[in-house]
Amino acid sequence: MPSKPALPPRTIKLLIGYDGTGFSGWQRQRHDRTIQGEIESRLAVMTTEDIALHGAGRTDAGVHAEGMVAHFRTHSSISCAVIVRGLNAMLPGAIRIYQAEEVDPSFHARFSATGKQYEYSVYTGRIQPPHMRLYTLHITSPLDFGAMRECLKLLEGTHDFSSFENSGSRDKDDCSGRGAIRTIYEAVIRENTPKLFAFQFTGDGFLRNMVRNLVGTLLDAGRGNVSVADFARILNARDRTVAGPTVPAHGLRLNKVLY
Repeated sequence: MPSKPALPPRTIKLLIGYDGTGFSGWQRQRHDRTIQGEIESRLAVMTTEDIALHGAGRTDAGVHAEGMVAHFRTHSSISCAVIVRGLNAMLPGAIRIYQAEEVDPSFHARFSATGKQYEYSVYTGRIQPPHMRLYTLHITSPLDFGAMRECLKLLEGTHDFSSFENSGSRDKDDCSGRGAIRTIYEAVIRENTPKLFAFQFTGDGFLRNMVRNLVGTLLDAGRGNVSVADFARILNARDRTVAGPTVPAHGLRLNKVLY
């Protein structure tokens, strides 16, 4: 009997949350556990196809996500509801698929995105509760929230963020793109409890470690080591060496991707 013709490819969009602890980031690696690699391997089992999962971005080792978006293409007829149930049954508890939906073939998780929102959490109490140790930076020194908010206002708008860009962020010899220029729609502090707050950044894109470098410099301002005028000069310097340290990855979370 002649074989049945293959079904036309479908594009499936996934909404994903994960605890990045113990993973070597999002991007697939040959020898290390990654979020992309874990999901791809389970999709391959479900569909009996080699699946390439495309994420909206790449989070580093230890970074968490509540709203990562990714897509893949498949000839399988498995329903989106079964994809969600099947993946969550096979994946480790640190990775959850919240939603799967079939979308137009033109959709691309990365290139269709118009922006992202990141959040960096800080706990300021004298003793950090154990359940927060993997998700918040512990700071016990007094912080000037007024100064940090003034610095955050300076970030809103379109700027060259070279001062907050780690090496490897992009090909600096490629002059065809936008370089280190990004637009921050909103940069604020969210106070969750008297001892827990988060820096929240919403923008059209972020450079490698940009949020973590911004937070390191903002905390320097909060401690009084950097004035608001100094912060403005750092932003305009376009020089990574004049900015503050890169804070640890575990306080960072991708909240959502904008489309």
